[in-house]
Amino acid sequence: MQSLKGTGVALVTPFKKDQSVDVDALQNLVHYVTQGGVEYLVVLGTTGESATLTKEEKELVKQTVKQANAGKLPLVLGVGGNNTAQVIEELNPDNLAGFDAILSVSPYYNKPTQEGIYQHFKAIAQKSSLPILLYNVPGRTGSNISPKTVIRLANEFSTIVGIKEAAGDIVQGMELIRQSTRKDFLVISGDDAIALPLVLAGGAGVISVIGQGIPQPFSSMIRLGLEGNIKAAFDLQYQMMPIIDLIFEQGNPAGIKAVLTKAGVMANELRLPLVAVDQDLEQRIEKEYSKLKK
Repeated sequence: MQSLKGTGVALVTPFKKDQSVDVDALQNLVHYVTQGGVEYLVVLGTTGESATLTKEEKELVKQTVKQANAGKLPLVLGVGGNNTAQVIEELNPDNLAGFDAILSVSPYYNKPTQEGIYQHFKAIAQKSSLPILLYNVPGRTGSNISPKTVIRLANEFSTIVGIKEAAGDIVQGMELIRQSTRKDFLVISGDDAIALPLVLAGGAGVISVIGQGIPQPFSSMIRLGLEGNIKAAFDLQYQMMPIIDLIFEQGNPAGIKAVLTKAGVMANELRLPLVAVDQDLEQRIEKEYSKLKK
């Protein structure tokens, strides 16, 4: 899918002080990243604290993003979990209406074998009416989707159009690009720090966290990389490296919510068990953010 090349952003879910979903702030966020030049939006991923949202709140987030986006950018919906049958139930037309693709994380906590991972995504591929991006994030799931399993799935199911690769392993990302026999299969970085190197190795772009905090320079960097303008791309990468490191120092989305608070987009509120970054990190984030805004 050409529409999923470039920079996608994994949207946070803003909360008010009373912990309710802040609809106005979510609308502000969609406008902020759209004006910043990102190519597509990812809704209800891990960064959106989807694990703490009720069914009704998830529906509110979806409808708010769709209305604020107004058809401008492609939308990807997070639909994943470690109960295959439950994931399949969520693949109904009403739930997927208005979205262009789904992002489905590898089963977490129960740590299936590679065959179990294959069978999980096979079942999803056979039921989904939308294109599917696999999501490999071993740091959260406890298991890695091997390149062999990814290529097996890609070769057998045309509805599986790509992978968000967030193992933090540039070599594994390169193996996916090397082994893929489908020219249309998208290898998308899920790690902001190595997004540009993966793009230069042949990747399709990134689904980013920091990209929603500083959308203009980050999305520009990825576009420059896709165009082969290596020096200009790395000039931007080196400017952004400190803040990319800082936003993950005390976990995601605590760091990016601190950035978005400094940007005036939303309040710095998270839901337990997540908490805001401490004052020291907040000050360091503010210092780096100020440098980038000059």
